[in-house]
Amino acid sequence: MKCFKHSVSLLMFLVVVLVFAGCAKPPEAEKAAAKAAMDAAMTAGADKYAAADFAAGKKAWDGAEARMNDKKYEEAKQGYLSAKPAFEKAAAAAAAGKKAVADETTAAIAACEEAWNKLMAEAPKLQKKMKDQEEAWTTDAKAIEDGLKATKDMLAADPLGAKKKTEELKTLVAKWDAAFQELAAIPDPPAKKVKRGKK
Repeated sequence: MKCFKHSVSLLMFLVVVLVFAGCAKPPEAEKAAAKAAMDAAMTAGADKYAAADFAAGKKAWDGAEARMNDKKYEEAKQGYLSAKPAFEKAAAAAAAGKKAVADETTAAIAACEEAWNKLMAEAPKLQKKMKDQEEAWTTDAKAIEDGLKATKDMLAADPLGAKKKTEELKTLVAKWDAAFQELAAIPDPPAKKVKRGKK
């Protein structure tokens, strides 16, 4: 009889556990809220301009997704609840990060443009010494002029892209700066003496 009572108790316990386990539902509302926050962060550019904060949110999101696949819904819910504020923080930080990159790039563009204007002023003085490099100079000069304009145009929408383009332009300007210094160091050829005929 005692054995029967224990068996019934154990059976009742198992039924209760199974009922509660069956009642657990996926945290769809928390997942949707975290997904909306992640999408907003991506739209704000947080993956580029607030990478650390975005990565924290993504880590929580990925953990929650893994728990969902394992049907560990309570743990998944906590993961989504952690991911949402992390993505919101990343979205807020993205604006400041984007502004910082834009400010840095604006200064870099100005410095590059100033260096380029100096080269343009020097070019006519070295024209006679540039005969072998004239075609390359013409090609690069156009690329720099067009690049500076394009970089300024893309600055507001894509500060990171503008920063990368500015670095390329700085390299090109530095190349010609070095070339001009070498050309300036070459002495001018002696002037030819004009022979005057006898009258």
